[in-house]
Amino acid sequence: MATSEQQEQSIAVLGAGVIGASWSALFLAAGRDVVVYDTASDVESSVRRYIENAWPILEQLKLTSNGNPDNIRFCSNARKAVDGASFIQESVPEQVDIKHALFNDIEPAIAEGSVIASSASGLTLSEMQAGWVNPAPLVLGHPFNPPHLIPLVEVMGNEKTAPDAVAKAEAIYASIGKVTIRVNREVPGHVANRLQAAVWREAIHLVSSGVASVEDVDKAMWAGPGLRWAAMGPTTLFHLGAGAGGLSDFCERYSDSFNRWWADLGTPTLNNEIADQLISGISDATKGESNDELSARRDAMLAAILTATRDLR
Repeated sequence: MATSEQQEQSIAVLGAGVIGASWSALFLAAGRDVVVYDTASDVESSVRRYIENAWPILEQLKLTSNGNPDNIRFCSNARKAVDGASFIQESVPEQVDIKHALFNDIEPAIAEGSVIASSASGLTLSEMQAGWVNPAPLVLGHPFNPPHLIPLVEVMGNEKTAPDAVAKAEAIYASIGKVTIRVNREVPGHVANRLQAAVWREAIHLVSSGVASVEDVDKAMWAGPGLRWAAMGPTTLFHLGAGAGGLSDFCERYSDSFNRWWADLGTPTLNNEIADQLISGISDATKGESNDELSARRDAMLAAILTATRDLR
């Protein structure tokens, strides 16, 4: 039986794909003991390799002062993995039957007062709760990829969730440097995914209707509004956009323009034809750069942005 101090220190990560491996790296950097559950035969080598690659950037961000990348062990039995854990981050494949089977397996082994947070991006909390006898420990804890770098976690509970579970999850996330928002009402895709889905829908429309290439649409984002959005959200930025009059003046000045733009936004369907057009466009845009090379460049830029803005929040 784990002591209360050991339990508080122990984190179980269920599912060790890209998201689970990234979570593992961050929890280790924060000084937690991590138990990883996955049934893949190469899980230990792949997760250790991911952590090894992530650690230099976590060091650059000064997130590893209490961390030890070796405080990790691997388990092919989910019940054993959650034994003694105060917090469980679930990131198994996003199929409701797989999640239900996992929850059914581990529910008897979860310690009283422990919290399990699901990384699910497409499934809703109520869909996942159907896999429990008593879903009180379960909250939504949806990160943005890669979790060890992107601060955001969307947290949600509902009437079936234990009264203190959401607050416990938020406290755990805050202790490892995450930024949380509460999702107050259940909608598919939560909050941030819906925002990026809306932007990508119009990006696809601009490409498919011949307004601009994939490369130039992406460039328009990272060289334009994306830079501002990395500093502040759209409503705050528009509040600043009208000067001293703030959002009230902005709405008065630009409501006609926005209503005209909204009326003209596209509603494409991501079918095979459009997918082929996008795939061809991204091939041209990346100019032969591999996914590993692109990921490394992305992570280096994210780390630089986070370092530059850390003391300005």
